[in-house]
Amino acid sequence: MKNGLTVRAAAPEDLEFLVDGNARMAWETERLELNRERLRAGVAAVFQDAGRGFYLIAEVDGERAAQMMITYEWSDWRNGEFWWIQSVYTVPELRGRGAFRALYKAVESMAEERGGVCGLRLYVEAHNEAAQATYRRCGMSETVYRMFEIGR
Repeated sequence: MKNGLTVRAAAPEDLEFLVDGNARMAWETERLELNRERLRAGVAAVFQDAGRGFYLIAEVDGERAAQMMITYEWSDWRNGEFWWIQSVYTVPELRGRGAFRALYKAVESMAEERGGVCGLRLYVEAHNEAAQATYRRCGMSETVYRMFEIGR
């Protein structure tokens, strides 16, 4: 890729980078302090069961710069699978270098190659306008859906 940017599948050796990125993202976007032990176990669970999803890492000049997790949702309406973009984080000092765009383009290509993927989705905190602008620049658009949950 250009500008010293590469994208690769994350490996178990990336566990602490992913844990740290997830914790920082939760704090930056929601002022939410995650339980690191639970978070570490959750990240490790993805490596233990590929059915849960996968992580990608963007590197700038060989240095880890950003992360993204993909999880799956079956759509009976479309007879296909949505890939959910989650756990997105870019190291602050490497922002603005195209790391998210590189991850996004890699996921688009992977979904196309795999076939059966009917779309890419993500959710974003309502007040995170910078992230929303980034997603729009990548060609994504806001949907009419609202999210509801019961937290555990």
